[in-house]
Amino acid sequence: MNYARFLTAVSAARKPSPIRMLTELQQRSPPSLISLAAGAPNPDTFPFESAVIKVKDGPEVSFDQVAMKRALQYSASNGIPELLTWMKKLQKRLHDPPTAASGREEGQMDMCVTTGSQQGLCKVMEMLVGPGDDVLLDSPTYPGTLAALQPLGCNIVSVASDRHGMIPAALEEVLSRWDPSDARRPKVLYTIPNGGNPTGASLTAQRKKEIYQLARLYDLLIVEDDPYYFLQFDRPWAPTFLSMDVDGRIIRMDSFSKILSSGLRIGFVTGPKPLVERVVLHIQASSMHTSTFTQLMVSQLLHNWGQDGFLQHIDGVIEFYRKQRDAMMSSAHKWLTGLAKWHAPSAGMFLWLELTGVRDTRQLIVEKALEKEVLLVPGAVFSIDSSEPSSHVRAAFSLSTPEQMDEAFRRLADLIREGL
Repeated sequence: MNYARFLTAVSAARKPSPIRMLTELQQRSPPSLISLAAGAPNPDTFPFESAVIKVKDGPEVSFDQVAMKRALQYSASNGIPELLTWMKKLQKRLHDPPTAASGREEGQMDMCVTTGSQQGLCKVMEMLVGPGDDVLLDSPTYPGTLAALQPLGCNIVSVASDRHGMIPAALEEVLSRWDPSDARRPKVLYTIPNGGNPTGASLTAQRKKEIYQLARLYDLLIVEDDPYYFLQFDRPWAPTFLSMDVDGRIIRMDSFSKILSSGLRIGFVTGPKPLVERVVLHIQASSMHTSTFTQLMVSQLLHNWGQDGFLQHIDGVIEFYRKQRDAMMSSAHKWLTGLAKWHAPSAGMFLWLELTGVRDTRQLIVEKALEKEVLLVPGAVFSIDSSEPSSHVRAAFSLSTPEQMDEAFRRLADLIREGL
């Protein structure tokens, strides 16, 4: 793998921050070290002294005065060591990445903590994508991805997909448009493999294998954005791209937003060490690091639980969302049969509805839905070209009660009938 060819000029030009390097060196040094180098504020001047956080199932997460001083101070840009160590062990257990034990320094797996997986997504795209580059993805897709890509001046190339995600034959057809020797051929493929936002689509294991082989053939990096990995309703879970990665061409984003807290903003980037290092350099120059307090709180919780306790918590989250999904499906069958088409999502939080006889749901939602006191997201906002009409809407089953979902779909059915 020649990672240099994938980097933008801006990313390749990034240099380590000397101050950040000294800060991180000091944190690994013995207590006897006397440092006059760090420009950190003195935590004795901070007003916060201690904290105790109650946990639903398990021991409290607590910060005494010593721990609180650390929690309120600067920390390493790649993440605090105990959280990284815990997560690397979890990645090994769940995905067993071939490159993690390959012994090849150039492709060896590494990881960093990000302020939510959205920060990781933005920094990965800015590292890999420049003006005029072609980026492959399945459309419709997550608007946050489009928001990260469109200012970069790249060409966003849509690959056909269905309820099982990106179609390998369609990807091969798109890739065949470029000569293999063309230096401007696509370098990056982006996908949400499980419970995709907005469609709820999940790639099958067979499709992932075929897509990975195409990535090898055309020398692509795959950005595996997987925030709904822990919200897969059926076992066994499909293998990830990371678990297939014999070359070191997968950059994976994980998130705790859907399973621990969205407000804590904890995400992870896992991938080849040379690329993760570039992401960390960008973090050094922008946010410096994810909140130390947040990292320590999550780390203490995870260590209290252990991996088995964490996965037991995941089982409870899955069961909640499975019931929510089933309730929405029941209401859809009750009220929208003949008025819309959909498929049952096997992961995530969303139901993707195609409304019968409605050319553009934007007008329906923006102008008329509020009158009926029901709100969904019009499909156009998930399209590469948001000005194009879409007959789809996205419904989320994460927050509403089954009774609210039922009433919402009754109102939506009335709205559709009025427009027919």
